[in-house]
Amino acid sequence: MTAAFDRWRQRTFSALRHPDYRRYWTSQLLSLVGSWMQATAQQYLVLELSGGSSAALGWVTVAQFTPSLLLSLFAGAVVDRVPRRRVLLSTQITLLLTALALAVTTHLNLVTLPLVMVIAFVGGVANAFDMPARQSMVVDFVPRSDVPNAVALNSLSFNVSRTLGQALFGVVAALGVTVLAGGDTDNVARLALPFYLNVASFFVVLYVLATLPFPEREQARPASMLADIGEGLRYVRATSTVRHVMLLVGALSLTIINFNVIIPYYARVVFGAREATFGALSAAFGIGAMAGALWQASKPNPLRNLRLGALLLLGSAALLALTPGPALAFPVLAACGFGMLSLLVSANSTVQLTIPDALRGRVMSLYSFVLVGMGPPGALLASTLISRDWVLGPRWGLLALVALGGAALLLLWARLPRTLPAPPKL
Repeated sequence: MTAAFDRWRQRTFSALRHPDYRRYWTSQLLSLVGSWMQATAQQYLVLELSGGSSAALGWVTVAQFTPSLLLSLFAGAVVDRVPRRRVLLSTQITLLLTALALAVTTHLNLVTLPLVMVIAFVGGVANAFDMPARQSMVVDFVPRSDVPNAVALNSLSFNVSRTLGQALFGVVAALGVTVLAGGDTDNVARLALPFYLNVASFFVVLYVLATLPFPEREQARPASMLADIGEGLRYVRATSTVRHVMLLVGALSLTIINFNVIIPYYARVVFGAREATFGALSAAFGIGAMAGALWQASKPNPLRNLRLGALLLLGSAALLALTPGPALAFPVLAACGFGMLSLLVSANSTVQLTIPDALRGRVMSLYSFVLVGMGPPGALLASTLISRDWVLGPRWGLLALVALGGAALLLLWARLPRTLPAPPKL
């Protein structure tokens, strides 16, 4: 058993044997704990400021992800032209400043819903450039054979931090009542403490990014930005493996992958939960996602769980719609997280191993476009369908989202890749 465990550990964490990737991965894990505390606190803050409105959650999500919808194609061309270190340092400093603005205004009781939307939009602009730069840099620090494992470990750090950050939110918000709100449990100033802690977490990742030895890359050809964007679009259109994987990710992002709206609304409105239960429900989703990323990290074939992950995601979301209370929602949300990450890690690895390096930034920006850029319309769709004020209500509305995602999966099922092609030479 010990030998079997050692083999599993070496296979699952193989990318961490590369020192530069290990430094980057560890710094991201720490920083993202703060980011997830902030994201959870922001969701709860929006519900507090709006009186429990799913529409308000939806519109803040629109503000946060619209920049990815508008700028992803341009951002990919920038990432292929500008050194990644410069892009990432700029985006991280911007995100630090948005966290600081949210912390101070919440602490001083100056925060308003429009202000949260503005801050979310500015952070979204930074993330529109940060995501393709971050996803395309995996190949900078690991060889091709370890790319699927590195992608899975990136998702693992994202979801370990999600689990820790969302679970810590309840504890930190409770501590904020004493530290910042003078003992008043209804004072929104209590929610500023997670924002302050997130500000502190950025300094670690900024130091690591400033000192990592990013490898030299071949200089981009002197073409126009529009020509670069067009080249990336033509490649995706001509490559069926990448095209169909992106269509699936986009369709499910538009429909069922809207848990940033579904979880807080179900926790606060459907189940009537307070901060601690809200954080625990979010953490349950993160635990499942973490398990999904670990499971995928141990699989050498990234296509293995593409269909299976989508089926599990849709089935567990349907179960959530039928769940009567928070106690039973914990395992259901864990299954949702497991299915979603099994799908997304498989999809990301498949795209990363198919595309040529010269187009990596542009193609990964398109991947970000279908994954994150579908957030604004998806959030509006989800917040409308699950609203208690709409005709379907929260439970039938969630089942409607599942049905839409299932229809998309059915249409694409036979077209999804079963083998991984060799990347073309450009």
